[in-house]
Amino acid sequence: MTTLTLTRSRAPRAPAAAFGSIVLNEARLAWRQPAGMIAGTGIALLLLVIFGEVPAFSQPSGQLGGYSPFDTYIPILMCFSIALIAFIYLPGPLVSYRELGILRRLSTTPVPAYWVLAAQIVVQACLMTATLALLVTVSIVFFGISAPANPAAMVLAIALCMAALFAIGLAIAALARTASAARGLMAAVLYPMLFFAGLYYPVQLMGSVIQDISHFTPLGAAVPAIGESWVGQFPPAQPLLVLAGYALVFGYLAKRFFRWE
Repeated sequence: MTTLTLTRSRAPRAPAAAFGSIVLNEARLAWRQPAGMIAGTGIALLLLVIFGEVPAFSQPSGQLGGYSPFDTYIPILMCFSIALIAFIYLPGPLVSYRELGILRRLSTTPVPAYWVLAAQIVVQACLMTATLALLVTVSIVFFGISAPANPAAMVLAIALCMAALFAIGLAIAALARTASAARGLMAAVLYPMLFFAGLYYPVQLMGSVIQDISHFTPLGAAVPAIGESWVGQFPPAQPLLVLAGYALVFGYLAKRFFRWE
């Protein structure tokens, strides 16, 4: 008996250098529609200047561990910037591309569709890095805040915060079928998160139950981790593990439910 082995021809694959072109194109599109840059950078910077110019915010408080309200708001605003970009400017284009059939059309080309997703992550990560660098620089140069005493720990805390919020943003993009649905999910997730981060009212002044809940939310874990590293201490294991857990769980959910069509 003759056994015939059928082999399926492999589709040609785009060269790796093409990924750089996709990243550049996505960056150009982001520049043409700067809503995310304005939201992620401008709002946080405006709040930083407003808080910095209020004399009462510069007075040390015993209830805040001897730090001033302005000191405690800097890591909050850093996390606020990351959250805005991760929840608004990351899911939006991906959902729109799926609605318009761009991802489906890409599947017929040598370019892997997931390259668009990866390019968006690269662009938004660069925007986040620039935004955080600007916030830190303004805090040090114009408001006399000491430079971060443990930069390595701060980089670790920020990286885990980005990973957790990116994963949640991608999960929103996976679950939302339309851009309006993505915006609704973003609002439902973001605003409670900001409460537990202490943006509206310092977490240190809330009840013990609220504080305990806050420690297990993404921003509630990220804020003290960044704040501890700023004053020179390595963050405790709990907030780092909480952020890593969110990154893993929501990263899995995003991969499990994301549809290219």
